[in-house]
Amino acid sequence: MIFIVVKFKTKPEWTDRWLELVGPFTAATRAEEGNLWFDWSRSVDDHSEFVLVEAFRDEAAGAAHVGSAHFKAAMAELPQALASTPRIINQTIDDTGWSELGEMTVR
Repeated sequence: MIFIVVKFKTKPEWTDRWLELVGPFTAATRAEEGNLWFDWSRSVDDHSEFVLVEAFRDEAAGAAHVGSAHFKAAMAELPQALASTPRIINQTIDDTGWSELGEMTVR
């Protein structure tokens, strides 16, 4: 699977509207056949930083995502709300999803 984490630093005037802005992109990506997850979080240390954790089934699913109309539209629309270029970690890993934490068991 392709596992991706992206950090987005928003401009102050966009911070409270960020999730609304990315809403259509999020919904369209989650509807893609090869998308495994597309989840947003907000930094507890920096109110203006949002973290996206996403995964795609394989390289073909990742290529379909990057080639989609909603991806291209987001790449054109989102920069207006950003204070800096997003930072990314993008890795292909030999896995298919989340595993349980081995150091902790909840019963």
